[in-house]
Amino acid sequence: MSHDIVSPEQHDLESVAGDETAHTGLTHRGRASRIVRFRSLSNELWHDKAGLFGVCFLLVLIVVAVFAPLFAPHDPAEQSLVNRLQPPFWSDGGSTEYLLGTDGLGRDVFSRLLYGARISLFVGVAVVAVAGAFGIVMGLIAGYRGGRLDRVIMRTVDTQIAFPGLLIAILLASLIGPSVRTVIVVLAINGWMIYARMARGVVLSVKETAYVEAAEIIGCRPKRVMFVHILPNLAAPLTTLAVLEFARIVLAEAALSYLGVGVKRTDISWGLDVSAGQDYIFNSWWLVVMPGALISLTVLSVNLVASWLRIVSDPAEREKRFAATHRPKGMKRRMR
Repeated sequence: MSHDIVSPEQHDLESVAGDETAHTGLTHRGRASRIVRFRSLSNELWHDKAGLFGVCFLLVLIVVAVFAPLFAPHDPAEQSLVNRLQPPFWSDGGSTEYLLGTDGLGRDVFSRLLYGARISLFVGVAVVAVAGAFGIVMGLIAGYRGGRLDRVIMRTVDTQIAFPGLLIAILLASLIGPSVRTVIVVLAINGWMIYARMARGVVLSVKETAYVEAAEIIGCRPKRVMFVHILPNLAAPLTTLAVLEFARIVLAEAALSYLGVGVKRTDISWGLDVSAGQDYIFNSWWLVVMPGALISLTVLSVNLVASWLRIVSDPAEREKRFAATHRPKGMKRRMR
């Protein structure tokens, strides 16, 4: 009987080859699982018509906001007093040159709506990012550390929530002065508390679990435990919360701009357009209806997407929807 003698160099090469094969297999399996997950989400979104409408509307809004110079037929700030207060193209006296009519200064309403989406989306994303990041960190620290630090942070949250949010935002914006940066700062100060409260609640529910205790036993630092082991559990609820807060921020920005304490008068905002068109509401309804309808559709779409995300991220809700959609026909008739 012969024995094959394997040299150390050959053994090392075989080990490396085996590691590479294992790594390639894990990579393929991870990629396949992501593809399956994406297809599952796409299938669920396709069957949720309300969520599909919300996603499609927001995608279209993002595209037209980013590429507004390509879609806008006119300069949104260009004035033409000769063409002022022209109605939309389907009304008597309207023309296809100004699809949605013109305002009191002869500016194209359609072009202003496209450019106005930029500020609404930018402010919404910026406020959610700033307020969410700060609030989540405060909630993690309060929930994990506990003690006096927890009491100080949560009493600050309770105190700030006790004041009317929009009133505080108007006061701060009036003191600082109107600008996009002012709106972002004011609304972020006014909205970080809800993230902190939710993050703290989730931390309190998971910090006594086995995997967190195991991480502490093996010597993980508190920062690693909070941001590596606990933070991933906040992804599902905080994503839904962030989407809902985005809708609130769009409304708040429009309200502040309408009141004259939001963005500058030289900027283009849906709230500013509603404010400028209110004097012509009885004769030129489109000046108020068009930006107001876009604000409403944006908020509605965001809420529909948030509802879909809540169902997708909650196994109990997914089971309820599956049971409701796959109930036998005879059972449905008996329930009716």
